[in-house]
Amino acid sequence: MAQTDTQPETLALHATAVAIDGVALLLTGPSGSGKSDLALRLIDGGARLIADDQVELLAVNGRLCCRFPLLAPSALKGRIEVRGLGIMQVPLAEGPAPVQWLVELVPGDGVERLPTAENRDLLGCAVPVLRLAPFESSAPAKLRLAAARGPGLEMGRE
Repeated sequence: MAQTDTQPETLALHATAVAIDGVALLLTGPSGSGKSDLALRLIDGGARLIADDQVELLAVNGRLCCRFPLLAPSALKGRIEVRGLGIMQVPLAEGPAPVQWLVELVPGDGVERLPTAENRDLLGCAVPVLRLAPFESSAPAKLRLAAARGPGLEMGRE
């Protein structure tokens, strides 16, 4: 029986994704919510850009991964919108990266002090969710801690 090569199912998402130590943080929220601003601050601290504004999700061996969209103009790869400056080149993460956290950007009063664990199902993969106020000065440090810690333990209740 001949084996056929099939492309994995993908999902386009309005989001920005960065990689820290090989894992992706998927920043989600409406336009103007601070996705690119927070990504830029993370990149300034050593993260690498996966994609800005549009991210392509795919399941790889049962794990959700994200990448720069295959159908997007290649001229946008490694570029991020910096409000007030324009489209700028930044360090790029190569290849699909496993999504460690789906980060929902919310106003400060939408962030629980000690949240309970929550997952979102995307392409059949359970992805842990964090809610974060993107313009807090500590937001990049919080995400670096979350990336280093990894999902699995209930937030704040170790």
